[in-house]
Amino acid sequence: MKLVTIFRTFNVGEAEVIRSRLDAAEFDVALANELSSLSIDGYSLAAGGVLVQVPEDQAEDARALIDSKD
Repeated sequence: MKLVTIFRTFNVGEAEVIRSRLDAAEFDVALANELSSLSIDGYSLAAGGVLVQVPEDQAEDARALIDSKD
């Protein structure tokens, strides 16, 4: 199962909210680099921020959920 990044942020709280929304909608969701946002030495920037990822076959629907106002 290949995971793809559907959302990127430098705020772990924002990533957790997105993860929660996707999880509630029964997507298989994972966070990558979530501990990087706690770093003060620039690692978060070097790691590319916190990545919200889902399986490739769920990506389009997950992005639509994130973009929806509901």
